[in-house]
Amino acid sequence: MALAIEGEERIAAPLQKVWEALNDPDILRQTIPGCQSLEKKSDTEMAATVVLKIGPIKATFNGEVTLKNLKPPHSYTIQGEGKGGIAGFAKGGADVTLTSDGPETTVLKYAAKADVGGKIAQLGSRLIESTSKKLAGQFFSSFGEKVGG
Repeated sequence: MALAIEGEERIAAPLQKVWEALNDPDILRQTIPGCQSLEKKSDTEMAATVVLKIGPIKATFNGEVTLKNLKPPHSYTIQGEGKGGIAGFAKGGADVTLTSDGPETTVLKYAAKADVGGKIAQLGSRLIESTSKKLAGQFFSSFGEKVGG
């Protein structure tokens, strides 16, 4: 089951600071919903453990995150794949673009695509889509507060 999510977040911080935060595992760990661990393996690879509840299913996903198409400090593509055991799998990516809106404000735009399978996919597209949009919204709003606050 595939889905697409797009959004935009205004962050009260200069572009360079936002770019650095997007590449900082400590900040990402604190802002990704359900993130238990996020470890940097290289400049473009991280290992993550995330616990998510989607409807009645709560699962721990272990996966890999890769950064591609890096154009510092303006954009990159983040791709990840996680396996949640019997709950299923989730994989996807997001194109993230940063634009300055004055010296102290950055507009972060994202276009994400995800694919889920296994028990999770059986929950129905509406529940998965609404949960995915909620999680993306939580991440970007939490990220914006952390970096801009």
